[in-house]
Amino acid sequence: MQTTVPAPQDKPLNLLADWISREQLAGELGLASDTLARWEARQVGPPCTRIGRKVLYRRTAVQEWISAQEQPNPILKTRRRK
Repeated sequence: MQTTVPAPQDKPLNLLADWISREQLAGELGLASDTLARWEARQVGPPCTRIGRKVLYRRTAVQEWISAQEQPNPILKTRRRK
């Protein structure tokens, strides 16, 4: 009697295809990765997931967070002189 071994998949699973690292996101946004770390600590930035020491961001969650930051009429902060 022969035991059948399942054939290996043609393509390996890419579990992190929809995720980007903190450094990649910082580069995309033109920020320092320290800024994203600070936002994470203050819970003001895009949602992230930690796997060990790695911090990952889901692309769709970042896009939703960016859309939520949109303001219809942004208020320009100016200093008034007295």
